[in-house]
Amino acid sequence: MGAHMARRLHDAGLLKSVMNRTHAVAQEFARQTGCHAATSPGALAERCDCVILCVSADEDVLGLVAALAPAMHDGGLVIDCSTVSAATAREAAHTLGAQGVGFLDCPVSGGTEGARDGTLAIMAGGTAEDFARGLPVLECIGKRITHMGPAGAGQATKAVNQVMVAGINQTVTEALAFAVAEGLPLDKVVDTLGGGAAANWFLAHRGKTMVRDQFPLGFKVSLHAKDLEICRQMAAEHGASLPLVEMTLLHYRRLAASGHSDDDISSLYTLKRTLFENKKKRNAANDA
Repeated sequence: MGAHMARRLHDAGLLKSVMNRTHAVAQEFARQTGCHAATSPGALAERCDCVILCVSADEDVLGLVAALAPAMHDGGLVIDCSTVSAATAREAAHTLGAQGVGFLDCPVSGGTEGARDGTLAIMAGGTAEDFARGLPVLECIGKRITHMGPAGAGQATKAVNQVMVAGINQTVTEALAFAVAEGLPLDKVVDTLGGGAAANWFLAHRGKTMVRDQFPLGFKVSLHAKDLEICRQMAAEHGASLPLVEMTLLHYRRLAASGHSDDDISSLYTLKRTLFENKKKRNAANDA
């Protein structure tokens, strides 16, 4: 995701420097594009008025923000495209605000394809002023960009998105496993249902590959599980439990145990098939 987004910024003439915790990765990207490869967050901040983050976990965001805050130019802006909790976004905004630096929590949706093509959906939290300042940068990497409210609102919206993604993944993989059990032509099923009330992005982009046991990486099981843990925690703050989230986390643990942790979430289809394959095995055993 980060590499694709950085390349979009480079193509727009906005990229001055890159940093990766594995410095060799940043060096290779710099070699390809001619930009600078920073060796630390502070060195990156010294060269840039706006810094975009895209990392995996809450502690990563807070660690980078702590390192960036004292080095950023007064009036600078940090845009975080990671998926973390709303509380983490608010803490990051507070830390940076104390140094006169703006902050936007801008989680994205659209997978690696969206990052590559610059068509990501971006949900932003922060002040209206910071959103206006960051919009020209965000327009390089996204297509649908919405200011959702104050700091944390972007991450809260992304949490809603991740719950929906879990439900869509559950529904599409289960339905297609059912279609296979019924002996239906899967390409026709995907094409036909993709034009009706059941149409969705996941069916269109993952339907035909999953039924061929192909799971092109767009969103890792392990990362979605991490995001759903955030959703679980946020729901618990309201005294609620989300059954769909709990079921999906259980299924993702089973996928991880069978070696699919780094595969695309469409690999859930491998579990759904067993609903019908187990019945076949039982029937075969009875016949024997």
